[in-house]
Amino acid sequence: MNTMSDTGTQVSIPTVGTVRGAVPPVLTHPTTDAHLRALGAAMVAFRAHGARLARWGTHVTEVLAVQGGRLLTAGNGGSAAQAQHLAAELVGKLRQDRRPMSALALHAETSSLTAIANDYGYERVYAREVQAHGRPGDILLLMSTSGASANLRAAAGVGRALGLTVWGLTGPLPNPLAACCDDVLAVESDDNQTIQELHLVAIHLLCEHVDAALPGVMAGAWQSRREP
Repeated sequence: MNTMSDTGTQVSIPTVGTVRGAVPPVLTHPTTDAHLRALGAAMVAFRAHGARLARWGTHVTEVLAVQGGRLLTAGNGGSAAQAQHLAAELVGKLRQDRRPMSALALHAETSSLTAIANDYGYERVYAREVQAHGRPGDILLLMSTSGASANLRAAAGVGRALGLTVWGLTGPLPNPLAACCDDVLAVESDDNQTIQELHLVAIHLLCEHVDAALPGVMAGAWQSRREP
């Protein structure tokens, strides 16, 4: 059977029989194929971050659920949207109901953001908010596909000076933001879309690890309070 593709060229599609359980043909497109190939290739290297994400998840649980701390997160553009996504998962939930955890996406308070940008310059917007909201022992998670954002680097410097644990989600190493962080998950890809898509995977996996770690962390905290 012949049909027209969305590029205007005629393609041949094999006719599918009426046999029960027959699988229909898969229509592919060069743009789709190229995008998914790039994503699949980056996923192979991304698997190496599994232990890091598990470690981060346990630490987030200890700081937010036991110590009463807070996670601050920030990014620019699409990374800002993903920072807000992470905060929503922690304050709300990922899958099963659990206690809410304190998390703030720093770009979401637009009045403060625009006032700080107007008075101090855009490079200082997140640094000023970290100075206001961050406390020693809190976590600051910064997201940048390029790793070059000046406002995130400034925030990292203030966070470390105040005693926060500073993590980065970035693109390939080396990059300036990674050098400012205590730990970094760097996606090895030269495509910004691929990097951003795997940052979202990292966010979901981090929250999965938070939920998985919560029972053990809370049990350990309860036991330590019982011991003389």
